[in-house]
Amino acid sequence: MISPGLRYIALSSLSFSVMSLLVKLAGRQFPVMELVLARAVVVATLAYALLRRRGGSLRTGALGLLVLRSLVGFAALTCFYFAVVRLPLAEATVIHFTNPVFTALLAVPLLGERLRRREWLLALAGLGGVVLVAQPSFLFGCASPLDSLGVAAALAASVLAALAYVLIRRMRGVDADVIVFFFAAVSVVLALPFTAAHAVIPHGGEWLVLLGIGLATWGGQMGLTLGLQQERAGRATSVGYLQIVFATGWGILVFGDTPEPLAILGAAIIVSATLLLARARPREGEPPPAS
Repeated sequence: MISPGLRYIALSSLSFSVMSLLVKLAGRQFPVMELVLARAVVVATLAYALLRRRGGSLRTGALGLLVLRSLVGFAALTCFYFAVVRLPLAEATVIHFTNPVFTALLAVPLLGERLRRREWLLALAGLGGVVLVAQPSFLFGCASPLDSLGVAAALAASVLAALAYVLIRRMRGVDADVIVFFFAAVSVVLALPFTAAHAVIPHGGEWLVLLGIGLATWGGQMGLTLGLQQERAGRATSVGYLQIVFATGWGILVFGDTPEPLAILGAAIIVSATLLLARARPREGEPPPAS
């Protein structure tokens, strides 16, 4: 029987995949920054309401780290949405899921953690999987099947997300709802001027799509939090990879995207290397790779 914790993680993966699907659909009409703003407004509102309901406070002694984490997270989110709009859903999701590899690498200089030789090899294998997914023309001798700017954005999003995770680990005593609220609130402040300058006014059902991006994000974050509270991090990380399966399914059903054999091989290498790396380095409280 599947444990409640794993069910929450599975629902979280589905929610995040729906978020990516809606972003890709809305990206045909709306600027990326407007999509970031829509998500941030919904998440900030819900996070603040939940914090108030619990009687929590926004006061914290880690304001500097909170602002820095929020700035890094905003940059990561913007890059990821840009990649989702320009790449097939499966490929954008797979490349973004390399962030545990970059988290392990960044933890060496920033947190003083050490990597064993086996872990360095796994990190390199994960990056090699990205090469197979992206298939750059200078290595494969033909035009890459993927948009180069989209690939660069997906990699940048992965590195920045890894840096955000490292910063979160530096704030272990800070309420999770406070971290989520600050991230969303800073995103609203930063995205608003760009959106105001290039705003596209939604009509009819487009409002529902923008609202759905925020609600799907919130559902994913809630499922992830509840799942991690009830399930071991290693098992939760494994089930979190369902997001790749869901993203592939949405890509095939909605957009007719079929991953190439090399891309599938690269995805398998990334997933395997990341899972082995996670099991080799159990980290208390580290979130699995997700948006």
